Amino acid sequence: MKKILSILCAIFLAACNDTPQITGTWTQPVPNMPGMTQGFVLNTDGSAQSVNMATLQYDTWTRDGNTLTMTGQSIGNGQTIEFTESYTIETLNTDTLVLRYGDITITYSRQ
Repeated sequence: MKKILSILCAIFLAACNDTPQITGTWTQPVPNMPGMTQGFVLNTDGSAQSVNMATLQYDTWTRDGNTLTMTGQSIGNGQTIEFTESYTIETLNTDTLVLRYGDITITYSRQ
């Protein structure tokens, strides 16, 4: 019995460790610009960077359950505005991240 419990615990822990990580580079096609992508990098230390978005600069990210919160700066028209945006994580697997922000759903692919 003890051996069976040990095996079941090992299987359970292995299954838990297979949860896809949200860290990495996530991009999507730029609308009306074939071959171009944009997105962000989520680093393991909580820092974030924008990918091909000069006017939207991400700085940090946190995750609390199914909520992804990102902070940064919106740069344009001679002014810089600090922002914090929270997204609902609809889907997260090894290749796809789907975020919802209000009525908007955004799909990213892992690079």
